[in-house]
Amino acid sequence: MTKKRIFYGFLALLALYLCYLAYIFVLSPKTNLQSIYLIPKDAVFIIESERPVESWDKVSESAAWQHLQKNGYFAELTENIQKVDTVFNDNHKLFEFFDGRSLFISIHMISPKDYGIFYVLDLKRIAKLQLLKTYLNTLLNDDYVMSKRMYHDHEILEVHDRESKETMYLAFIKNQLVASYTHSLVEASIDQYQEPVLGRNLNFLQINQKVGHEDLFRLYLQYNYFDDYVKRFTDTPSDWVRRVSENFLFSGFYFDLDRNSTLTANGYTNISDTNEYYLEALQKSGTAERTIPNIAPKRTALYISYGFNSFAEFYKNFETVQQNDPKQFESYQEGIEKVEKFLKINVQDNFVSWIGDEIALLQIQSHISKGKNDMALILKANDAEKAKTNLDFVLEQIRKKTPVKFKAVKYKDYEINFLSIKGFFKMLLGGRFDEFDKPYFTQIDEYVIFSDNPNTLKSIIDDVVQEETLSSLKDFRDFDKKFESESTIFVYSNVPILFDNMYALADAETKQKMKKNKDFLICFPQFGLQLNPEEDLFESRLVINYQDVEEVKRNPFFQEEEPEPTPTIQNSSSEEITDAIFDLKPIYPTDLNADSYSKMYTNGAIKFEVDLKDGLKHGRYTEYYPNGTEKITGRFRNDDQVGTWRYYNQEGEQVHKKRF
Repeated sequence: MTKKRIFYGFLALLALYLCYLAYIFVLSPKTNLQSIYLIPKDAVFIIESERPVESWDKVSESAAWQHLQKNGYFAELTENIQKVDTVFNDNHKLFEFFDGRSLFISIHMISPKDYGIFYVLDLKRIAKLQLLKTYLNTLLNDDYVMSKRMYHDHEILEVHDRESKETMYLAFIKNQLVASYTHSLVEASIDQYQEPVLGRNLNFLQINQKVGHEDLFRLYLQYNYFDDYVKRFTDTPSDWVRRVSENFLFSGFYFDLDRNSTLTANGYTNISDTNEYYLEALQKSGTAERTIPNIAPKRTALYISYGFNSFAEFYKNFETVQQNDPKQFESYQEGIEKVEKFLKINVQDNFVSWIGDEIALLQIQSHISKGKNDMALILKANDAEKAKTNLDFVLEQIRKKTPVKFKAVKYKDYEINFLSIKGFFKMLLGGRFDEFDKPYFTQIDEYVIFSDNPNTLKSIIDDVVQEETLSSLKDFRDFDKKFESESTIFVYSNVPILFDNMYALADAETKQKMKKNKDFLICFPQFGLQLNPEEDLFESRLVINYQDVEEVKRNPFFQEEEPEPTPTIQNSSSEEITDAIFDLKPIYPTDLNADSYSKMYTNGAIKFEVDLKDGLKHGRYTEYYPNGTEKITGRFRNDDQVGTWRYYNQEGEQVHKKRF
C-alpha cells in the first residue's frame, strides 16, 4: 500500500510538472523581446546567427582561422571571442540544445583604445524555467566564483575567474540572456530595453529586413562609430575613414565561407542624407562595365571604380542633388563660372561631354621612391579624339590666360601635359578628388590619366607598353569574376602591395608592429567590395580570399623591405673598367619645367647633377664620389648620351672614356 501511495504521489508530481511545462511552453502569454532591442546603441559591428554552434564550428575549423590563431595580435583582438570558444568546446552538448536560437555578438568602444564584446542569446520560452539559472552553476568548477547583484530591478550574475581575475556579467531580460566581460554594456542593455535605440532605428531596420536570415551568419556595420573603432589602432585615421563614417549609415551582409576559406558576403548599404553629393548622384546613375584594369598597372595596390550609364547623366544628377543645399549649390556654381569666365571655356562642352561611363582612382606601388604613394585619376572617354581635341583647347586657353608656359613632353610616343587649373577636380566632383590639385596628364587610347606626379604617368605608360597591367593577371581576372561585370562602386585591393605602401609611410613604432604581423595580414591577398544601386540602397558584395602565406610570398610583387646600402669609396684602380660604367639608371624629376636635377648621398654630398629640358636629360651630366671628387662626366641630348664620356678614379685621373 505504501509503494502504491509513493507511486501515485510521484505520478501526481510528474503530472503537475508537465502541466507547469505545458503552461510555460504553450499556454503562458508570449512576452518575447527581440534580441536587437538589447544591444546598446553604440555598436560598431553586430554579428547575428540563427545557428551559432554550427556557424562557429565552420569558422573555427577553416584554414584562415587556424592560421590567424597563431598570431598574438589577432589573438588579442579576438580574446573575448576565444573565451566563448572555450566555453562552447567544454559544454558542446549544452550549446547544441541552444542551437537554432538567435545569437547576437556586438562590438563597442568602451575607451579610446579598448573595446568590449556583448552577447545576446534568445532563449525563447525556456528562459521562464527557473532551473535554467540554477543549471549555470553546473558549468562552473572551483576555479570560478558566482555572485549576484541587483541593477534597476534586474539580477546580474557575476562569474569571476580566479586565475585570470576577469569577470563575466550575465542577466536574464525576459526571454533573452545577455552577457559581457564589460559590466557597463550589460547595464546599458538593461537601461535601454524598454526604450531601444538601435532596434528602432529605421535606417538599421531597412538594412536588417533586406539582409534576411540566410547562410552562415550576418554582419552589420554602423558607420557612425567606425572612425572611433579605427582610432584604437591609429590616432590619425586616414581621410577616407572620416568620409566613410560621414557618408554611410549601415551595411548588412550575410556570409558564406567555402572550403578554400574564401569569405563571400552579400548585402545592402544605405547612405546618409548629408553625404558628399556624388554618392547620392551615383546611386541614381546606373552601372558600367569595368575596363580600367586594361591600363592599371599590376603594381596597383588600390583600385576604386565609379561607374554610371554615362558621365553626363551622373553629372546632371550631381548638380540636381546639390540643389537640396542652396548655399552649397550656389558656391559650386560660382566656382565653375569663375573658371569658365577666366579661361573662356565651357565645363559641360570641354569636359563633361567626352567623359564616358567609368572613372577610377588608383594607388600604385612606386618603383621610383619608397615612402610615397603613386596616385592616379583615370577618366574613360566615350570618344578618344573628342577628348584630345577638347583638352588641347583647354591647354591653349591656359597658355593664353595664365603665365604657365609648359611644353608637352613626349615619353614613349605619349604626350605628358600639365593642367594648371588649381583644385579643378575637387570643384567639379567634390572633396574625394582633392588629391589632384594641379595635375599632369596623358592619354592612352580612350583613357585620360591624371596625376600630380609626372613620374606616375611615366610608370603607367611603361607598364602599358610592356603589357604589365592588372587585367593581364590571372589571379585578378579570377577574383574579378566573383563580382558582377558592371558596378556603380567597386573597390579592389592587392593587400600585400597595399601593406608595403602603408609600411613605407609609417613611423618607426608602427613599422615594428606591422612587420611583426605582416604574415597574418598578407595571407588575405585580395579584397573586393562592390556596390550597385537598388531602389534607395546600394546592393553590396564583399569577397576576401585566403592563401597560404608562403604561396603569397612567392608572388613576384611581394618584396621584403631591404635597407638602402651605405655608399663606400672603392679603389677603382684594382677593378677592370668597362663601357658598362656609363650605363646610368633612369632619373625621375617631379618638375618637368626644372632646368636641372640632382641627387644626394646620405651624407648630404651631391651624388650627381644633370641639366634638364622639358623633363628630359639635356646638357651636362656630372657624377661624384662621396668625397666630392668627379667620377663621371658627359652630355645628354633629348635624354640620349652624346659626345665623349669620361670616367675618373678617386685621385681625379681619367681611367676610361667612351664616344657616343
